[in-house]
Amino acid sequence: MSIFPTRQIFLEIGPLTIHWYGIMYMIAFLLVLWIVPRIKKYRDVHLSSEYLSTLLLYGIVGTIVGGRLGYVIFYGADYFGDNPLEIFMVWKGGMSSHGGIIGVAIAAWIFSKKHAIDIWRLADVLVIPAAIGLAFGRFGNFINQELYGSVTDLPWAISIPGEMDLRHPTQIYAIIKNLFITSVCFMHLKKYKKPGTTLGLFIILYGILRFLIEFIRVETSEGFDIAFMHLTRGQMLTVPLIVIGVWIMRTKRK
Repeated sequence: MSIFPTRQIFLEIGPLTIHWYGIMYMIAFLLVLWIVPRIKKYRDVHLSSEYLSTLLLYGIVGTIVGGRLGYVIFYGADYFGDNPLEIFMVWKGGMSSHGGIIGVAIAAWIFSKKHAIDIWRLADVLVIPAAIGLAFGRFGNFINQELYGSVTDLPWAISIPGEMDLRHPTQIYAIIKNLFITSVCFMHLKKYKKPGTTLGLFIILYGILRFLIEFIRVETSEGFDIAFMHLTRGQMLTVPLIVIGVWIMRTKRK
């Protein structure tokens, strides 16, 4: 058994390898079991412990399948088209937060239909642990020293192995962003009672703040030149999220 054999790997036991990123996912999933029972009262969502465990299972599947397929479709279609078997090799890395959000949304919708729970009330509750889970995911990126930012001389710049210059710690910016979203959405959940509005707020905040951070994050996939400006692939994927969030807020506030 080897503990911390590399920066990316938390534990190795023979052929079994546990990555730090996997640990972050596990913590995020367990938080659902702790947080949801404490905040479900704000949307009058009735979930027994058995239903909550089932919901967690749906969420795990939605996150992993959605996150992986999102990465394959949005960021690596050409590569995985030539190497289709690697789509299933999740342990090699490669997850998309946009795909994960879509996967969780679909999983929550299926769960709500099966158990006759209002999807908008359930979604308002789920965005709180979801935002915290996104923060843990970015902490995993920080440990792995991936998805870092552009060159900077700011006092909090970080050194990345293999890179000559200091870089923006965009993983830390993303952690702060997600915890800020958590706080704002939780206050909204408690104060405003119209189902669906907290979900809309979450999507809008995530979209706008992710769009801004992308300006200083090193591109890992080819972006798009539109008129006089260049947008990263992450920014292009974020624009529809913002539109959907605004539509939800406008619709559910009426």
